[in-house]
Amino acid sequence: MKLLIIVFQALLVAVPACSQQSPQDAAGDRVVQGGAQTPGRRLTLSAALDLASRQNLDLLAARLRQSVTQAGVQIARQLPNPTAAFSMSRDLPHQSLVFEQPLELGGKRQRRTEFARQQVELTDVEIATVSRQVRRRVREAFYAAALARGLTGQRAQALELARRLGDTAKSRFEAGDVPQLEVFQAELEVARAEADFQVAQQRERVSFSQLNVLLNEPAETRWELASRLEDLPAQISLTELVQHAEQSNAELQHLVQEHKVEQSRRTLLRAERIPNLNVQFGSDFNAPPDFRVGPRGQLSMALPLFTRNQGELQQSAASLRLLEAALAATRRAVAGRVEAVYFEWATRQAQVDLYRRTLLPAARRLQGLAEESYRAGKSSILTVLDAQRNIQQVERDYLDSLIALQVAFAGLEETVGASLD
Repeated sequence: MKLLIIVFQALLVAVPACSQQSPQDAAGDRVVQGGAQTPGRRLTLSAALDLASRQNLDLLAARLRQSVTQAGVQIARQLPNPTAAFSMSRDLPHQSLVFEQPLELGGKRQRRTEFARQQVELTDVEIATVSRQVRRRVREAFYAAALARGLTGQRAQALELARRLGDTAKSRFEAGDVPQLEVFQAELEVARAEADFQVAQQRERVSFSQLNVLLNEPAETRWELASRLEDLPAQISLTELVQHAEQSNAELQHLVQEHKVEQSRRTLLRAERIPNLNVQFGSDFNAPPDFRVGPRGQLSMALPLFTRNQGELQQSAASLRLLEAALAATRRAVAGRVEAVYFEWATRQAQVDLYRRTLLPAARRLQGLAEESYRAGKSSILTVLDAQRNIQQVERDYLDSLIALQVAFAGLEETVGASLD
């Protein structure tokens, strides 16, 4: 009986210490505890984003396209090559040597180069789009790993509570206060908690493996996450977000640049309506008795009578009208998407605040009261098990609400097209 009293006193000291801890600190401690089990290199969210910008394979492959389009600028700057022709004939003159050099008129080379440069800028927009997509995926993977580590810590604490309850049930059974059935129920709960803990550990490994893929790091690399899942981004007004999106949304920027490319193409088509001038110069040889060597020259130009890029210019004009209409529609659609994602983000913030201020404290108080009531012999073990499962579910829902908030922010950031933190 003295042993039972000592155990009860120890539990009474331990339970209030847990119940008095704030929900935010408790959730944060679980993230830290999960990380303490697998120490590794320190990694903040900003460091992960910077690492991905330098090492992510999708982003590196996208950047290689820039050299392709830049080579197109060099191609556009090239001058046409001269032509040399040598002829022999039985007629006079018997031999001729002629050089021909096409001369581009109407600024074709300048406009062709400008068209190529606009295509380079379009490639830059596409690379920036891939960069934003990678940023979102890294942010989501980072916080998914933080969630997995937090769940591992939560499962570890649940296992500790189950073992403590098992010890209490054994002590009460040995004192003759409860039947052996309650001991079996407590042991079953311990076994279940151990299985959940092992599953959580495996899911944590999977989450960190997915993060390493995005960072292009070895799969076995372990990280100590320095940015917490509870770190919430700063509040931003909807008006500011819509204004940012009009300037930096990836889809809008792509359409704007496509419009510039088509305008450059239209200018080039108009310049190509002016025909090139072909200049020929050379010498005739061996035309006795008139001369042995005589100079010759010739100018030629295609006559733009039938084809003057009429179809191409009409097609370009239609493409410009299409792009202008698509730009207007996309601008309104982007504003609507920003509003939708913003309100989703605000809803997630309210949900997190509700869990933090109300649900988690209430569930913790219920758990503490249930354990105290069971130790005092006023309730059955089923009441304690139900309270423990309830707090585990509330804590899991709280972590889910946190990751949903971070995912919503990542979606908002990608929709706006600019960094928001």
